[in-house]
Amino acid sequence: MDSKTKIYIGALLVIIFGFIYLETTKEQPINWFPSYAAKHKIPFGTFVLRKEISNLFPSEEIKNIHFPPYVYLEDTTRVGTYFFVDEALNFGNAEFLRLMKFVERGNDVFISTHGINIDTLNLETKQLVSKNLDEKVFFKLKNKVFKGKEYSFDKPFTNHVFTKIDTVNTTILGITGYVNATNERTEEGVNFVKYTFGEGVFYFHTFPELFTNYTILKSPNQQHTANVLSYLREDLPILWDSYYKTGKSKITSPIYYLLSSKYLKWAYYMVLIGVLFFVIFEGKRKQRKVPILTPLKNQTVAFTRTIANMYFEKQEHKNIAEHKISYLFEFVRTKLHIPTTTKDTTFYEYVASRSGNSYESVEKLFQFCDQIHLKNQITNEEIIKLNKMIENFKKIIQYGK
Repeated sequence: MDSKTKIYIGALLVIIFGFIYLETTKEQPINWFPSYAAKHKIPFGTFVLRKEISNLFPSEEIKNIHFPPYVYLEDTTRVGTYFFVDEALNFGNAEFLRLMKFVERGNDVFISTHGINIDTLNLETKQLVSKNLDEKVFFKLKNKVFKGKEYSFDKPFTNHVFTKIDTVNTTILGITGYVNATNERTEEGVNFVKYTFGEGVFYFHTFPELFTNYTILKSPNQQHTANVLSYLREDLPILWDSYYKTGKSKITSPIYYLLSSKYLKWAYYMVLIGVLFFVIFEGKRKQRKVPILTPLKNQTVAFTRTIANMYFEKQEHKNIAEHKISYLFEFVRTKLHIPTTTKDTTFYEYVASRSGNSYESVEKLFQFCDQIHLKNQITNEEIIKLNKMIENFKKIIQYGK
């Protein structure tokens, strides 16, 4: 290596390390991702609310619920105020039916999200749009106890209001809208309602940003948050939903963990750069001619066909069925991430919810597998039936109903 090459390499290294130094010392941008996760301290996380809600309700237990309501409310003895806050919430029909039965028994459900249309309760929403850029949003609670005080929000967001409500069972609790530069209202609508159902109550709220770290730590908006939460009952435990959240609840990738820390991230980049230099300057000297090898012919299909014919000719339908059932259980464990040690109603519900199949079809499939296990011999019709049931189960997962 001559002196000129060494100078070029030295200059390149100086530039690289200078760039790394500037990147690691510069101020990191604020993360405005709408997470709504209780563990996140970013502006639109709910870390502060989750920490302080126990002070607002000191006499009641705060429970973190990491399961979907459909599964958690299967136990009809559950009581409390189910608290949902997220960017968007989409309950299935069966799941919302369980929430309705939960409320009907005398419990409450609080839902804060951008826009929610529920035909069952005759509720519809739409986005409220300001006409001019100089208009400001306002929020106000109708109860006279709060003295008509209005609050604002200084970040862009989608403001939704209710356009259709059941006036018999619904009470309007709060409104929102826009005011122009002369303090005149240009748009207005309902954004917080109370819906009485059976012995309990639904609360529907269309401004979830109210419960984020940014709002609670910004005076005087935290008072509006406290005012809204004052409608929750103090004689019921609060069931904090940790399942329906936009933000990640845990790190799912080692790379994600590396890149989330600026120091680990640049250490990772330096390793990659070092490998690149090694390939450039060492690879040319030590690399030898790679001989061309003819790849082996893929005999997988022929082997599978031979084994299948052998089983078929010997009429060993029982062994074939046992293999297919074993592969089915392996598929459930690896693809749907559901343990197969216990096959009960909870197992059927998990498989049905994650695969898109109906509960009845899942129950029939695995009960038929149990029947196959108990038999010493099975007929052609039974092995054909088992194969069709398994194929239909997997087809729905791949293509949907």
